[in-house]
Amino acid sequence: MKRLLMSVATVALLLSGPVASADEYSDTVDLFKNAGESGKFFARSYGYAVFPTVGKAGFVVGGAHGDGRVYVGGVQVGTTTVTQLSVGFQAGGQAFSMIIFFQDKAAFEDFTKGNFEFGAGVSAVAITAAAGAATTTTGSTAGASGGKNDAVTAGDFNNGVAIFTIVKGGAMYEAAVSGMKFSFKPK
Repeated sequence: MKRLLMSVATVALLLSGPVASADEYSDTVDLFKNAGESGKFFARSYGYAVFPTVGKAGFVVGGAHGDGRVYVGGVQVGTTTVTQLSVGFQAGGQAFSMIIFFQDKAAFEDFTKGNFEFGAGVSAVAITAAAGAATTTTGSTAGASGGKNDAVTAGDFNNGVAIFTIVKGGAMYEAAVSGMKFSFKPK
């Protein structure tokens, strides 16, 4: 079992690609600013965490990993990582960009403590088009995207956070139970 988890983690790290450069962070922020609903959240939020690339892979047991930066008032205040472990019916791999908006200071402080979010979700991804839905301890989310240049987002705050993803590539199907952990390191 340990060997399988290490293999899945290695594939997820490979999918996440090299460490993102400053341009990848600003490009990802610009992408979300111009992707439907998510663009409105920059003015409505206390802060946000952006992950240019999160790599995810799985076959029965899966994993995901990505590195990001955290901003308050448009100024970087720290770095973050996301790690996910999932178990269930799943096969494939994908890479996606993710942004998490914090509605207020309390939501931001909860995030910086590294709280867990456990959830169960179903998603289907094909190359750069995606549709997905999830129900978690923090509520339900749904969204869709057509690709990097024509991404569409929809959503609202749920328990102080709003999460948006845009698929970069890959092919994955999953109906799995997962646990996601975020770490935060102040700048």
